[in-house]
Amino acid sequence: MSTSRRILTLTLAITPGIGAKTITRILTKNDLYARTPDEFLALGAEALREEYKINQTVSERFFTHKSAYLNQAKDLNQTLSALGVTAVTAADAHYPRQLEHFDPKPPELLYLYGNTKLLTANTFCVLSSRNTSDAGLVEIEKATEHHVLRSRTLITGHDTTEYQRSAVTALRWGAPRVLVLDTGLFNALGDDLREEPFAAARLWRYKFDPRTDLAISAVNPYRPYHRSANKIRDRIIGGLSMHLDGIQIKPGGNMEKLLALGLRSGRQVQISELSPNRQPLLDRGAQILPILNR
Repeated sequence: MSTSRRILTLTLAITPGIGAKTITRILTKNDLYARTPDEFLALGAEALREEYKINQTVSERFFTHKSAYLNQAKDLNQTLSALGVTAVTAADAHYPRQLEHFDPKPPELLYLYGNTKLLTANTFCVLSSRNTSDAGLVEIEKATEHHVLRSRTLITGHDTTEYQRSAVTALRWGAPRVLVLDTGLFNALGDDLREEPFAAARLWRYKFDPRTDLAISAVNPYRPYHRSANKIRDRIIGGLSMHLDGIQIKPGGNMEKLLALGLRSGRQVQISELSPNRQPLLDRGAQILPILNR
Protein backbone atom coordinates (compact mmCIF):
# COMPACT_ATOMS: atom_id res chain seq x y z
CA MET A 1 0.00 0.00 0.00
CA SER A 2 1.43 3.37 -1.01
CA THR A 3 2.31 5.99 1.61
CA SER A 4 -0.05 8.97 1.69
CA ARG A 5 0.97 12.62 1.91
CA ARG A 6 -0.58 12.77 5.39
CA ILE A 7 1.49 9.79 6.60
CA LEU A 8 4.65 11.37 5.21
CA THR A 9 3.80 14.66 6.96
CA LEU A 10 3.34 12.88 10.29
CA THR A 11 6.52 10.83 9.76
CA LEU A 12 8.52 14.00 9.25
CA ALA A 13 6.81 15.67 12.23
CA ILE A 14 7.85 12.77 14.46
CA THR A 15 11.48 12.92 13.36
CA PRO A 16 13.72 14.81 15.84
CA GLY A 17 15.36 17.79 14.19
CA ILE A 18 12.75 18.21 11.43
CA GLY A 19 10.54 21.22 12.10
CA ALA A 20 7.46 22.62 10.42
CA LYS A 21 9.43 24.80 8.01
CA THR A 22 11.47 21.82 6.81
CA ILE A 23 8.33 19.73 6.37
CA THR A 24 6.78 22.40 4.15
CA ARG A 25 10.00 22.68 2.12
CA ILE A 26 10.05 18.90 1.60
CA LEU A 27 6.40 18.71 0.53
CA THR A 28 6.78 21.71 -1.79
CA LYS A 29 9.84 20.18 -3.48
CA ASN A 30 8.10 16.84 -3.81
CA ASP A 31 5.24 18.61 -5.59
CA LEU A 32 7.74 20.42 -7.83
CA TYR A 33 9.55 17.19 -8.72
CA ALA A 34 6.29 15.19 -8.97
CA ARG A 35 7.90 12.87 -6.42
CA THR A 36 5.60 10.54 -4.48
CA PRO A 37 5.97 9.99 -0.72
CA ASP A 38 7.34 6.51 -1.36
CA GLU A 39 9.91 7.85 -3.81
CA PHE A 40 10.98 10.41 -1.21
CA LEU A 41 11.27 7.73 1.47
CA ALA A 42 13.54 5.71 -0.85
CA LEU A 43 16.11 8.53 -1.05
CA GLY A 44 19.45 8.18 0.72
CA ALA A 45 20.90 10.54 3.30
CA GLU A 46 23.07 12.27 0.71
CA ALA A 47 20.08 13.11 -1.50
CA LEU A 48 18.23 14.47 1.51
CA ARG A 49 21.15 16.79 2.22
CA GLU A 50 21.72 17.95 -1.33
CA GLU A 51 18.15 18.24 -2.63
CA TYR A 52 16.25 19.17 0.54
CA LYS A 53 18.95 21.00 2.54
CA ILE A 54 18.57 18.73 5.57
CA ASN A 55 21.72 18.75 7.69
CA GLN A 56 23.91 15.69 7.95
CA THR A 57 22.93 14.61 11.46
CA VAL A 58 19.19 14.80 10.79
CA SER A 59 19.37 13.30 7.29
CA GLU A 60 21.35 10.31 8.54
CA ARG A 61 19.01 9.89 11.52
CA PHE A 62 15.98 9.95 9.23
CA PHE A 63 17.56 7.52 6.76
CA THR A 64 18.53 5.11 9.55
CA HIS A 65 15.28 5.22 11.55
CA LYS A 66 12.65 6.08 8.94
CA SER A 67 10.95 2.66 9.20
CA ALA A 68 10.40 3.20 12.91
CA TYR A 69 9.21 6.79 12.36
CA LEU A 70 6.89 5.59 9.59
CA ASN A 71 5.32 2.97 11.86
CA GLN A 72 4.85 5.57 14.62
CA ALA A 73 3.23 7.89 12.09
CA LYS A 74 0.81 5.19 10.99
CA ASP A 75 -0.22 4.59 14.61
CA LEU A 76 -0.60 8.34 15.18
CA ASN A 77 -2.61 8.71 11.99
CA GLN A 78 -4.98 5.95 13.08
CA THR A 79 -5.59 7.77 16.36
CA LEU A 80 -5.97 11.21 14.79
CA SER A 81 -8.18 9.95 11.97
CA ALA A 82 -10.52 8.20 14.40
CA LEU A 83 -10.95 11.48 16.28
CA GLY A 84 -11.18 13.67 13.17
CA VAL A 85 -7.91 15.59 13.58
CA THR A 86 -6.38 17.10 10.43
CA ALA A 87 -2.72 18.03 9.92
CA VAL A 88 -2.27 20.84 7.40
CA THR A 89 0.95 22.42 6.15
CA ALA A 90 1.57 25.64 4.27
CA ALA A 91 2.15 23.50 1.16
CA ASP A 92 -1.44 22.17 1.29
CA ALA A 93 -4.32 23.73 -0.64
CA HIS A 94 -6.56 23.91 2.45
CA TYR A 95 -4.04 25.82 4.58
CA PRO A 96 -5.71 29.03 5.92
CA ARG A 97 -4.13 31.62 3.63
CA GLN A 98 -5.25 34.55 5.77
CA LEU A 99 -2.33 33.65 8.04
CA GLU A 100 0.11 34.28 5.19
CA HIS A 101 -1.48 37.64 4.41
CA PHE A 102 -1.12 38.68 8.06
CA ASP A 103 2.17 37.20 9.21
CA PRO A 104 5.55 37.46 7.43
CA LYS A 105 6.48 34.13 9.07
CA PRO A 106 3.26 32.14 9.49
CA PRO A 107 3.26 28.72 11.19
CA GLU A 108 4.08 26.00 8.68
CA LEU A 109 2.17 23.11 10.29
CA LEU A 110 -1.19 23.16 12.08
CA TYR A 111 -3.33 20.50 13.70
CA LEU A 112 -7.06 21.18 13.35
CA TYR A 113 -9.85 19.53 15.34
CA GLY A 114 -13.51 20.37 14.99
CA ASN A 115 -15.58 22.67 12.82
CA THR A 116 -13.13 23.83 10.13
CA LYS A 117 -15.91 25.81 8.41
CA LEU A 118 -15.23 28.49 11.01
CA LEU A 119 -12.00 29.33 9.17
CA THR A 120 -14.10 30.97 6.46
CA ALA A 121 -16.37 32.86 8.88
CA ASN A 122 -16.36 36.58 9.68
CA THR A 123 -13.91 36.42 12.58
CA PHE A 124 -12.70 38.64 15.41
CA CYS A 125 -10.37 38.61 18.39
CA VAL A 126 -10.16 40.70 21.55
CA LEU A 127 -6.57 41.24 22.61
CA SER A 128 -5.25 42.55 25.91
CA SER A 129 -1.84 42.38 27.57
CA ARG A 130 -1.24 40.25 30.65
CA ASN A 131 -2.51 41.49 34.03
CA THR A 132 -5.38 43.42 32.50
CA SER A 133 -7.34 45.45 35.08
CA ASP A 134 -10.86 44.58 36.21
CA ALA A 135 -12.17 47.40 34.03
CA GLY A 136 -10.26 45.94 31.09
CA LEU A 137 -11.70 42.48 31.68
CA VAL A 138 -15.20 43.95 31.64
CA GLU A 139 -14.39 45.66 28.36
CA ILE A 140 -13.12 42.36 26.90
CA GLU A 141 -16.51 40.88 27.74
CA LYS A 142 -18.43 43.82 26.24
CA ALA A 143 -16.34 43.82 23.06
CA THR A 144 -16.86 40.07 22.65
CA GLU A 145 -20.62 40.46 23.06
CA HIS A 146 -20.62 43.29 20.52
CA HIS A 147 -19.08 41.07 17.83
CA VAL A 148 -21.00 37.91 18.72
CA LEU A 149 -24.29 39.76 18.37
CA ARG A 150 -23.19 40.67 14.85
CA SER A 151 -22.74 36.99 13.98
CA ARG A 152 -18.95 37.12 14.06
CA THR A 153 -16.87 34.17 15.22
CA LEU A 154 -14.41 34.53 18.09
CA ILE A 155 -10.76 33.50 17.72
CA THR A 156 -9.14 33.18 21.15
CA GLY A 157 -6.79 31.22 23.39
CA HIS A 158 -7.49 29.11 26.46
CA ASP A 159 -4.91 29.67 29.20
CA THR A 160 -4.72 33.37 30.06
CA THR A 161 -7.30 35.32 32.05
CA GLU A 162 -7.78 37.69 29.11
CA TYR A 163 -8.41 34.95 26.52
CA GLN A 164 -10.60 32.98 28.92
CA ARG A 165 -12.84 35.98 29.52
CA SER A 166 -13.67 36.29 25.82
CA ALA A 167 -14.02 32.50 25.38
CA VAL A 168 -16.50 32.21 28.25
CA THR A 169 -18.48 35.22 26.98
CA ALA A 170 -18.95 33.55 23.60
CA LEU A 171 -20.02 30.33 25.32
CA ARG A 172 -22.57 32.21 27.39
CA TRP A 173 -24.19 33.43 24.17
CA GLY A 174 -24.06 29.96 22.63
CA ALA A 175 -21.70 31.20 19.90
CA PRO A 176 -19.00 29.08 18.23
CA ARG A 177 -15.34 29.65 19.07
CA VAL A 178 -11.97 28.92 17.54
CA LEU A 179 -9.57 28.03 20.36
CA VAL A 180 -5.90 28.38 19.46
CA LEU A 181 -3.78 26.32 21.83
CA ASP A 182 -0.18 26.74 22.96
CA THR A 183 0.05 23.04 23.77
CA GLY A 184 -0.77 19.74 22.08
CA LEU A 185 -4.41 18.84 21.47
CA PHE A 186 -4.36 15.87 23.85
CA ASN A 187 -2.72 17.90 26.62
CA ALA A 188 -5.44 20.57 26.35
CA LEU A 189 -8.55 18.51 25.56
CA GLY A 190 -7.81 15.09 27.08
CA ASP A 191 -7.36 11.66 25.53
CA ASP A 192 -10.73 11.73 23.79
CA LEU A 193 -10.47 15.45 22.85
CA ARG A 194 -13.76 16.19 24.58
CA GLU A 195 -12.70 18.08 27.72
CA GLU A 196 -13.20 21.83 27.89
CA PRO A 197 -9.66 23.16 28.40
CA PHE A 198 -10.31 25.40 31.42
CA ALA A 199 -12.60 25.24 34.43
CA ALA A 200 -14.70 28.38 33.86
CA ALA A 201 -15.79 27.13 30.43
CA ARG A 202 -17.16 23.93 31.98
CA LEU A 203 -19.83 25.94 33.76
CA TRP A 204 -21.37 26.63 30.34
CA ARG A 205 -20.36 23.58 28.32
CA TYR A 206 -19.22 20.43 30.08
CA LYS A 207 -17.45 18.97 27.06
CA PHE A 208 -15.69 20.44 24.05
CA ASP A 209 -18.02 20.14 21.06
CA PRO A 210 -16.13 19.63 17.75
CA ARG A 211 -19.37 20.05 15.80
CA THR A 212 -19.60 23.65 17.02
CA ASP A 213 -16.08 24.78 17.89
CA LEU A 214 -12.62 24.42 16.36
CA ALA A 215 -9.34 23.81 18.17
CA ILE A 216 -6.04 24.65 16.48
CA SER A 217 -2.50 23.91 17.60
CA ALA A 218 0.93 24.29 16.06
CA VAL A 219 2.28 21.83 18.65
CA ASN A 220 2.57 18.06 18.13
CA PRO A 221 -0.70 16.59 19.51
CA TYR A 222 1.10 14.57 22.20
CA ARG A 223 3.55 17.25 23.34
CA PRO A 224 2.77 19.68 26.16
CA TYR A 225 5.05 22.44 24.96
CA HIS A 226 6.78 23.99 21.96
CA ARG A 227 9.43 26.67 21.89
CA SER A 228 7.81 30.09 21.43
CA ALA A 229 4.38 28.43 21.67
CA ASN A 230 2.77 31.48 23.29
CA LYS A 231 3.91 33.87 20.58
CA ILE A 232 2.91 31.45 17.83
CA ARG A 233 -0.54 31.08 19.42
CA ASP A 234 -1.01 34.84 19.56
CA ARG A 235 0.04 35.31 15.92
CA ILE A 236 -2.39 32.60 14.80
CA ILE A 237 -5.19 34.31 16.74
CA GLY A 238 -4.41 37.65 15.11
CA GLY A 239 -3.86 36.12 11.68
CA LEU A 240 -7.21 34.33 11.61
CA SER A 241 -9.14 37.44 12.71
CA MET A 242 -10.69 39.95 10.33
CA HIS A 243 -11.49 42.31 13.23
CA LEU A 244 -8.93 42.95 15.99
CA ASP A 245 -9.84 44.85 19.16
CA GLY A 246 -7.13 45.98 21.59
CA ILE A 247 -8.16 46.64 25.20
CA GLN A 248 -5.20 47.32 27.52
CA ILE A 249 -2.14 47.12 25.32
CA LYS A 250 1.36 47.53 26.75
CA PRO A 251 3.85 49.55 24.67
CA GLY A 252 6.25 47.38 22.68
CA GLY A 253 4.56 44.15 23.67
CA ASN A 254 3.35 41.24 21.56
CA MET A 255 -0.26 42.46 21.49
CA GLU A 256 0.78 45.84 20.12
CA LYS A 257 2.75 44.05 17.38
CA LEU A 258 -0.32 41.99 16.48
CA LEU A 259 -2.47 45.09 16.10
CA ALA A 260 0.23 46.64 13.90
CA LEU A 261 0.28 43.52 11.73
CA GLY A 262 -3.50 43.75 11.51
CA LEU A 263 -3.27 47.31 10.20
CA ARG A 264 -0.54 46.35 7.73
CA SER A 265 -2.68 43.52 6.33
CA GLY A 266 -5.84 45.64 5.96
CA ARG A 267 -7.80 44.22 8.90
CA GLN A 268 -10.22 46.33 10.95
CA VAL A 269 -8.36 47.35 14.11
CA GLN A 270 -9.92 49.13 17.09
CA ILE A 271 -8.13 50.30 20.23
CA SER A 272 -9.70 51.06 23.60
CA GLU A 273 -9.26 54.29 25.50
CA LEU A 274 -7.98 52.05 28.32
CA SER A 275 -4.72 51.75 26.33
CA PRO A 276 -2.59 54.79 27.22
CA ASN A 277 -0.29 54.22 24.22
CA ARG A 278 -3.07 54.14 21.64
CA GLN A 279 -2.04 57.19 19.62
CA PRO A 280 0.66 55.52 17.45
CA LEU A 281 -1.88 52.88 16.39
CA LEU A 282 -4.51 55.55 15.74
CA ASP A 283 -2.01 57.41 13.58
CA ARG A 284 -1.57 54.24 11.49
CA GLY A 285 -5.28 53.80 10.88
CA ALA A 286 -6.78 52.14 13.93
CA GLN A 287 -10.14 53.35 15.21
CA ILE A 288 -11.18 54.10 18.78
CA LEU A 289 -13.17 51.22 20.21
CA PRO A 290 -16.67 52.54 20.97
CA ILE A 291 -17.56 52.84 24.65
CA LEU A 292 -19.65 49.72 25.23
CA ASN A 293 -21.63 50.52 28.37
CA ARG A 294 -18.41 51.16 30.25
